[in-house]
Amino acid sequence: MRISAPVRRLPRLPAVLRDERQYRLLFTGQLLSILGDRMTGVVLPFAVLAIGGGLSGVAVVSTAQFLPFAVLALPAGVWADRLDRKRILIASDLIRFFCQVTAGVLLLTGTATVTHLAALAAIYGAADAFFAPSFTGLLPRTVSPDNIQAANAVLGVTYATGSIVGPVLAGVLIAYAGGPGVAILFDAATFAFSVSCLVRLHPRPAESVVAHEERPPFFTSLREGWREVRGRAWVRAFMGGLACYHVIVLPAIFVLGPVLAAREMDGARSWALITTGFGVGSMLGNFLLLRWRPTFAMRVAALMLIGASSQAVVIGSGLPPLAIGGLEVLAGICVTGAFTLWDTSLQEHIPDRALSRVSSYDYLTSVGLIPVGNIVAGLVSGAVGLRPSLIGMSIIGMTIAALVASVPAVRRLPRGATVG
Repeated sequence: MRISAPVRRLPRLPAVLRDERQYRLLFTGQLLSILGDRMTGVVLPFAVLAIGGGLSGVAVVSTAQFLPFAVLALPAGVWADRLDRKRILIASDLIRFFCQVTAGVLLLTGTATVTHLAALAAIYGAADAFFAPSFTGLLPRTVSPDNIQAANAVLGVTYATGSIVGPVLAGVLIAYAGGPGVAILFDAATFAFSVSCLVRLHPRPAESVVAHEERPPFFTSLREGWREVRGRAWVRAFMGGLACYHVIVLPAIFVLGPVLAAREMDGARSWALITTGFGVGSMLGNFLLLRWRPTFAMRVAALMLIGASSQAVVIGSGLPPLAIGGLEVLAGICVTGAFTLWDTSLQEHIPDRALSRVSSYDYLTSVGLIPVGNIVAGLVSGAVGLRPSLIGMSIIGMTIAALVASVPAVRRLPRGATVG
């Protein structure tokens, strides 16, 4: 008797990618764009240094890119709730495409100056400020309500993968393929690809559309967005917890950790091992949330925020880099879990008409506060030392996260569907 060999099946795509065509378009467009974004963070400082800008030039260009985001985050949320979010995403991608094409050409022709790059970075940052709240508001309209968490988790895997692959690809392009100009042109191409996907996107219409003449004045809309935040204890509490995480704990990654690695470990090699561990943990956390849908999402998110806040003490523990990298895997699971479940809860419970405005307050009180935390961490560590600072950062961060987890509205918030 002849026995046929078993058929080997290819791994199945997550259901949200198989079944949700509109989300598949949105995700496909972001797949390369996220990789390009992660590359730019590495490429831009080297581009400034390549034209003789020095450390002061790097600081100027970095500040020029950040400031528009901080200034425009709230207005961008208002406009995203008033206008067509898809068109805002396309306009943002097109503006950033032209910024990167211009910067790449200037670098390749040897005509770039710090002023050129700073001006382009400012325009890029302004467009980026409009993209984030519009994307958060549009995503729930590309999937069924039950798939919102899975949609965020799949994107989270892409962010984590980009954080690992992006810097490596940037280094290869800078070293072997023509320098920072070529790498920035690659990023421009990713925006063009994203636009090609967005123009074919047909999200589900909003359940309630307000005619242009019936829209309230701009500042009234801004205040209404704040009322949506203020009227929900779980939003206020977790937003405060995230603000503390970004100001108190995250500087361990951006400032103190690299300095400690340079002084007491094997420099960039050790730090790469540690950050790779975090990236692997981020991927595992999102794979977990593709299969697990906790009944009380915010309760789990708050507990994971406690684990995420341990990052600083892990880095300052004095353990070998390999052990720190292993613990960072666990921290990465906690960080990505907290953020994915938070985004999902906002999209499940905040009305579509106000979702972008609420998310803009979230971006302002988290991402917008990172520079403040970096400055404070530098000053404190200079006064008390690196290791005491890292230990103190985690003690404060974990205490605040535990307080967030103790808020009844956070613990008891049920799962919800998107609301009209």
